[in-house]
Amino acid sequence: MSKSEKAKNRIRMKPKDYTYTEAKVLLEQMGFVEYNKGKTSGSRVKFYRKEDQKIILLHKPHPGDVMRFGAVKDLLEFLQNLGEL
Repeated sequence: MSKSEKAKNRIRMKPKDYTYTEAKVLLEQMGFVEYNKGKTSGSRVKFYRKEDQKIILLHKPHPGDVMRFGAVKDLLEFLQNLGEL
């Protein structure tokens, strides 16, 4: 099983310890690029995929890396609607 498939399977399980780092890697594997406006961008981070102009905003948790369960559910639903999962 490839790293990409393992990453997809992990988010499908909706784990309570899913991290922003895992989400970032998964989105990058799907062609998304992280955009932020420097130090003043706050905790919202935009991921953009040029090929289809799809955008998703994620909350970058702080001080830790674990995402809120609702954010994981939203990301999963977004990826399912795109047909990526």
